[in-house]
Amino acid sequence: MRRIPFRIWLGALPGAVMLTGCGPAAPLAAQAGAALTVGSVAAIHRTPIDAVYSAITGRDCSIVWLDKGESYCKSVEPPPPAPQYCTRSIGTVDCWSNPQDMANIAPPLANGPSTLTPAQEQDRTKRWPPL
Repeated sequence: MRRIPFRIWLGALPGAVMLTGCGPAAPLAAQAGAALTVGSVAAIHRTPIDAVYSAITGRDCSIVWLDKGESYCKSVEPPPPAPQYCTRSIGTVDCWSNPQDMANIAPPLANGPSTLTPAQEQDRTKRWPPL
């Protein structure tokens, strides 16, 4: 049995909603619910149920990730590794994992921070939804 991708179901949903035609209030409520679901997937990449579940757990969860073949909730990213200490050499660049072991510490090629700032770390580990 072949699995039908979520995007096919999502594409067929507006057509199915239009087929309901004029009728009692129940189909109108179904149309509104379908429109809300399609709109939320387009805007925030999650259904209303996904948004509520993500807000309760604080994790980034969505059915869209399942359609991409990933897990329902994204895992927390590990902190980035420390950059190597690279220096100029004759005709090449040498990189050192521990510059304290060098006899004479040469100036590095990169002039920037070697760790995340507190604001960057807070952004990396923030809960969903971002407020």
